[in-house]
Amino acid sequence: MPFLKGIKTVLSSVARRPATLMYPVRAAKRMPVSRGHVVFDGSKCISCKICMKKCPTEAICLDKEAKDWSIDRFRCIVCNSCVETCPSKCLSMDTAYIPPVTERMAAEHFAITYVKPERPAPKKADEAPPA
Repeated sequence: MPFLKGIKTVLSSVARRPATLMYPVRAAKRMPVSRGHVVFDGSKCISCKICMKKCPTEAICLDKEAKDWSIDRFRCIVCNSCVETCPSKCLSMDTAYIPPVTERMAAEHFAITYVKPERPAPKKADEAPPA
């Protein structure tokens, strides 16, 4: 009997459309909660290295002296832990998929352009506040 059930399953799957998509040929469905890849904004990064410490696969590397932030897309598992822990919100997730590659690429490098805001000058003790 199990043999007949197997034949029935095979014949029914041959008659129907495939359950999977032929991704790069046909685009995948994008949902609001789907994760595509990590996006970095260098103008907001404060070089705190929290994203690098929280990455479970060590895909993120930050060099403070060179002001360089890099991510290895092959090591990244899109777990979203770096995005959740970033205090300056310079990381985000984009729902767009990256086109598939056949060869190993080098890590993507981004420049950090954040400039620390200047502190206001301290008020002198002899100056009275305006009334």
